[in-house]
Amino acid sequence: MSESIYRVTEVIGTSPVSWEEAAKNAVETAARSLRDLRVGEVVKLDMTIDDGKVAQYRARVNISFKYEAD
Repeated sequence: MSESIYRVTEVIGTSPVSWEEAAKNAVETAARSLRDLRVGEVVKLDMTIDDGKVAQYRARVNISFKYEAD
């Protein structure tokens, strides 16, 4: 049985619509440059405020992917 190693990286996605959309944007953007994504864990939700209104929803996501050793 072979062993696998996974790496975890933190990314932050943004959206003017929702936290769900922000998390989705984080994962889909990361998937363009990382291979073999496995798990996404939302670790923090926040928002930016402009003139008393929500400007952007932000989702901090830890994403794990299979580590390829040289």
